[in-house]
Amino acid sequence: MAYRNGNYTAFYVAEPFNPNALGANATKDFLYYNTLRMWKGADSSFPFIDSHDKTYNVRDDSDWESTLKPRLRERLRNSKNIVLILSSITANSRALREEIDYGINDQGLPVIVIYPEYSTKESLLVNESLKQAVKNLWNNLPILRDSMEKVPTIHVPLDQGLIKKSLEDNDLMVNSKKPSGIYRY
Repeated sequence: MAYRNGNYTAFYVAEPFNPNALGANATKDFLYYNTLRMWKGADSSFPFIDSHDKTYNVRDDSDWESTLKPRLRERLRNSKNIVLILSSITANSRALREEIDYGINDQGLPVIVIYPEYSTKESLLVNESLKQAVKNLWNNLPILRDSMEKVPTIHVPLDQGLIKKSLEDNDLMVNSKKPSGIYRY
């Protein structure tokens, strides 16, 4: 059985992705992932454990079936949850579909959805419920929209304090998760 202590971060990148400086800076969701890594680098107590660091790196031009897909799945099996960066530029890529489908529907991983275009929890809400504009982002990734009620999902803005709270929340970890449903702080 896998030791599940990592946070698997899922984010959109154009395929094939080139991680050089120009390619990375042109991919906003990748920059938000790097924000999590930066927060961890600046404060070792920030509770982000990057599942992508747990296995050797692969090149994005590697074969999908024999290399990339098995590596994604191995990282997900070693994770306690998924941290999904969901923005207006997020697209329904093959890799992102696989990560969310396998993570939720096979592994039962809770999902922390971070909305980088929102900065406060109040900005996500209208009348104490998630705004329709936020819910519309789920259509960018239909597998999330159609599967998220199978596991607990929490919806947070790009706010370091709220993300830290989510990462520390035992209700959002696979071995101690709360009942399935859509949650917010």
